Amino acid sequence: MMRSHPIPPVIAAAVLMVFASGCERSTDGLRPFPLSTDPTVFTDAFDSGVQFQAFSGSKLDALSIDSIERHNGTASLKLTVPPVGDPSGSYAGGAFVANVNRDLSGYDAVTFWARASQAITFDVAGLGNDNTGTSRFTAQRNAIPMTTTWTRYVVPIPLPARLNSERGLFFVAEGPENGMGFDVWFDDIQFEKTNAISNPRPAMASRTVNSFVGASVAIANTQTTFNVSGTDLIVGHLPSYFDFSSSNSSVAVARNGVIQVIGAGSTMVTGQLGTTAATGSVTINATAPPATPAATPTVPAPSVISLLSRVYPSVPVDTWSATWDLADVSDLQIAGNPTKVYTNLVYAGVEFITHTINANQMTAIHLDVFQPSGTTFKVKLVDFGANNVYGGGDDAEQELTFNSGTTPALIPGTWSALEIPLANFTNLTSRANLAQLVLSGAGTAFVENVYFHE
Repeated sequence: MMRSHPIPPVIAAAVLMVFASGCERSTDGLRPFPLSTDPTVFTDAFDSGVQFQAFSGSKLDALSIDSIERHNGTASLKLTVPPVGDPSGSYAGGAFVANVNRDLSGYDAVTFWARASQAITFDVAGLGNDNTGTSRFTAQRNAIPMTTTWTRYVVPIPLPARLNSERGLFFVAEGPENGMGFDVWFDDIQFEKTNAISNPRPAMASRTVNSFVGASVAIANTQTTFNVSGTDLIVGHLPSYFDFSSSNSSVAVARNGVIQVIGAGSTMVTGQLGTTAATGSVTINATAPPATPAATPTVPAPSVISLLSRVYPSVPVDTWSATWDLADVSDLQIAGNPTKVYTNLVYAGVEFITHTINANQMTAIHLDVFQPSGTTFKVKLVDFGANNVYGGGDDAEQELTFNSGTTPALIPGTWSALEIPLANFTNLTSRANLAQLVLSGAGTAFVENVYFHE
């Protein structure tokens, strides 16, 4: 079924609270001990201490209590999904959050009953999202088939022991389908010990990451497949459900889904869900950053248009790694010098489209580049022309390649001062509306002191 827009797999940022009910607090202001094990989210009404918080950008009044349509009892929750173009919001969604943390470790799933006003594929329903943006144990099912008949749905908890102090009880998000809006009803939302969930098959995405000492690398795309009453269900979840180990702990260690690179070399990070090993791994190839910064620029400031430098004030840059490039970028300080570190570099797009640069009076562009390995580095300049539109018919661009035999020369393993006359960009027929600088290399590159000058 054609989707009108994607719904993010994990959504946060509360903008509205509705149906707030009584708050449970201990008399001394600290959290109660032991924590409540109350499994209920909604039956005929919201459970005590539970509130619904609409997600940012959603239809804020999408959720209501319906006393006519229900699976059981006297009422259900109706979620009104807006059509495309509805000014009240582009989708419907939010989190059901407890005012006080609950101990949910004794349950193996959150279950709910649901039906829709038409056959749909519901985007996402899950647990562990407390709508603060700091949730660690979000888990969810995606692309859930729903019909007009009340049906029970199960979202397995990947590792129940992790939910011993949790506020994020349940969350949903759904956008228009085929451009149209519709209604979805929910009832009897609760945590259960189903004893019907077995055969966990955890997995993480395998990849190789070129990184550097001091960097953090997020582990992504973790999920677990469960057998639920004879049917396999895939639960996507945050990596904090896994425990991780590193084959070389002097290079990197991993915790809560984040790999901390602490030394040069290579290591393989693997995970497990409880006692079950996860398929997949992350290989880290870490490079030590330069021990010293590049040489301090000495060009007089009035003659400089700077993109990156400690010496000169810099003009605005929209991004140091455009959405269309193949590179990851991080910020690093080397002895107080701001440095851009490109890892997994194939090509990186530096864009200053909002404030294009008029370099007609400039004679050169300067970059200091430290590339630990790789024998070539490429620099491309792109001018968008007077209309300031890429592909507008008056663009101009050219790319130059540097290696150990060029002037200037690129020498791997040391700072290379690429002082490039703009006249060398012979196809760059205009320099009045420079909008992009494209850097191409191999693996990892440290870049400092990027500026045009007379």
